[in-house]
Amino acid sequence: MSGVPIADHALLSDCHSAALVTRDGSVDWLCFPRFDSPSVFGRLLDDDAGHWSIAPAGPYTATRRYLDQTLVLETTFHTPTGTLAVTDALATGPNRHGHGHDLGVAAPHLLIRSVSCRDGEVDVRVSYQPRPEYGLLRPLLSPVEGGLTARGGAEWLVLTTPTELATRNCDAEGGLTLRVGDEVWFALHRSTLEQEPARVWSQEELADRMTDTVQAWRAWSKLHQNYEGPWHDLVHQSGRVLQGLTFRPSGAIVAAATTSLPEGVGGERNWDYRYSWVRDASFTMEALWVAACPDEADDFFAFMTTAAAAAIGPDTPLQIMFGVGGEHDLSERTLPHLRGWRDSRPVRVGNGAWNQQQIDVYGELLAAAYRLSDKITGMDEDMRSFLVALADAAAVRCHETDQGIWEVRGPARHFVYSKVMCWVALDRAIRLAERLEAQDRVPQWTTARDELRERVLRDGWNATAGAFTQYFGSADLDASCLMMPIVGFLPADDPRMLATIEAIADRLTDDRGLVYRYRAEGGVDGLAGEEGTFLLCTFWLAQALAEAGRVNRATEVFERAAAYANDVGLLAEEVDPHTGELLGNFPQAFSHIGLVNAAWAITQARHRAAL
Repeated sequence: MSGVPIADHALLSDCHSAALVTRDGSVDWLCFPRFDSPSVFGRLLDDDAGHWSIAPAGPYTATRRYLDQTLVLETTFHTPTGTLAVTDALATGPNRHGHGHDLGVAAPHLLIRSVSCRDGEVDVRVSYQPRPEYGLLRPLLSPVEGGLTARGGAEWLVLTTPTELATRNCDAEGGLTLRVGDEVWFALHRSTLEQEPARVWSQEELADRMTDTVQAWRAWSKLHQNYEGPWHDLVHQSGRVLQGLTFRPSGAIVAAATTSLPEGVGGERNWDYRYSWVRDASFTMEALWVAACPDEADDFFAFMTTAAAAAIGPDTPLQIMFGVGGEHDLSERTLPHLRGWRDSRPVRVGNGAWNQQQIDVYGELLAAAYRLSDKITGMDEDMRSFLVALADAAAVRCHETDQGIWEVRGPARHFVYSKVMCWVALDRAIRLAERLEAQDRVPQWTTARDELRERVLRDGWNATAGAFTQYFGSADLDASCLMMPIVGFLPADDPRMLATIEAIADRLTDDRGLVYRYRAEGGVDGLAGEEGTFLLCTFWLAQALAEAGRVNRATEVFERAAAYANDVGLLAEEVDPHTGELLGNFPQAFSHIGLVNAAWAITQARHRAAL
């Protein structure tokens, strides 16, 4: 069964789509031409769902890294006879203007793989098994000069190969021997209607496209990445990951590159994260403010304004998530022909939470607009009207129940976090009122904000728990309450907030000191089984401790969570409390957002302590 550890994968991105490559040189996940397109290689979720591997034919050990300031992956194989390097990239397109604004603009939907012998002599094996439509299709492979074509369903794929591969049914295999100094290029091209047909590429063209891609990532990093505080490398890598999860054509940002990697091995908590959640995307833009100074703020808010334009008004709640092209209907279905990662079924595509009510999203979006206001140069009347409508909706819907930040599939409730974020929506709208040309609404927004704060302080606190809790009337802890000081609802050193931080640190953590979202076994989320500890929540604990001036403890918690990044700096959503293995969709924007924000908060707290 499919079961390569999640941490053994590395991300490739062209800011349109994503691939995951194992440390053994196998592309086990690739969706063309968008993040949410059906997979071409899906061995991540089933052994027979397709892969493309390039590796030594005999025994080896492997190390890997991203080329400096890029998401271009280099895997080095050490064999008894020589050293082989495989360099992988999703081509971002030519870096026409020599700066980072070009990243992903003209991505050709081209996966490039350079294979070079650095020392001695190495026999190389190539295995190519395309399986479009999430492994349903077994395409017809046909040789052409310099490569192979694959036809099946809507797909037209062309593999460039410098060596002849033997085809059998829908698979191709072959080998070659490289000696020191030899370098050859492979590529997989998938065309779209807007671009030139997929074709075989020359060796020189592929070398040029790889150079373009390295230069484009480095230009983006040099232009955008100015953070110089502690954990500099981790923060910058997280910034590149978050940029890599951006869909350049629209400005949408996906929550993760994968679907159905489980929150518990063998369980049913398997979701499709390849969509743009208002919450996750807004958090991403705020994290990029720290990690990468985003010039993409205009694109993101233009996307949100357009995607949500028909879904916000007095009688219509803001939809919580969209397809990367702005699609609204993300109906969920299962793929019964796929076994799932380590038999974790069902495998899902689409996401049934798309039509839930989650009233916190007003706050996240307006908080991002406030944080990035100096980066939003294109705020036109439509965008102003949209942001004003968000605040107006928050003032009305803050009295309603919802499914909350964790998208529970159980009963709707008065979740504390949702109320706090409605308070944030109103608070940030008041601060933005002049720019929004909405000064006349400030008295109404102020009244609603202050009344909501009083209700949260009264009904969100539970004397039995000695903390703010998950929802009004509940004694259950929820890590999302750690956001209360982070968003400015209460000072972190308020006695009630300190009590909540300590309660979560004491009673909502595992033996490793990692934080759960909540205790799932109570059935509040309507699902059976358990889940792992949540890396975002652990970073929230670090951030809240930093805000409270507990810098040494904050640093310990941060480093505890950051230690779960894999060898190339990538984080999944959760950690298995029994084994310490990464769980959940990968790489997970939430986790990298948490890392960036906690590092920034600790840096700021150290500066304050030094004054």
